[in-house]
Amino acid sequence: MLATLGDGDVLFADRAYDSDALRIEMAARGAWATIKPMPIRVRRPVFSTFLYRYRNVVERFFSKLKQFRASATRYDKRDDNFLASVQLACIRIWVRHNKSVA
Repeated sequence: MLATLGDGDVLFADRAYDSDALRIEMAARGAWATIKPMPIRVRRPVFSTFLYRYRNVVERFFSKLKQFRASATRYDKRDDNFLASVQLACIRIWVRHNKSVA
């Protein structure tokens, strides 16, 4: 998935991905790496706490997606059927969210 990142993209990652090599690679591609630095780092890289909050949104979405048993255990054997079940689960999450917002 890292190979698809390019100019203007943002990589959201947790502290496990905090390495200078990854940051240099993302900078060479023109992508912004929003990775929370490890507490033992001597030189702290630039880090945006505002952008890092959006990582939580993604984490919560995947948590909701995993609540759908068919997509969590992958009952479907074919890729297209599995993708359809994930898309249906995403639609259901989106409808529930918009119903509670409105």
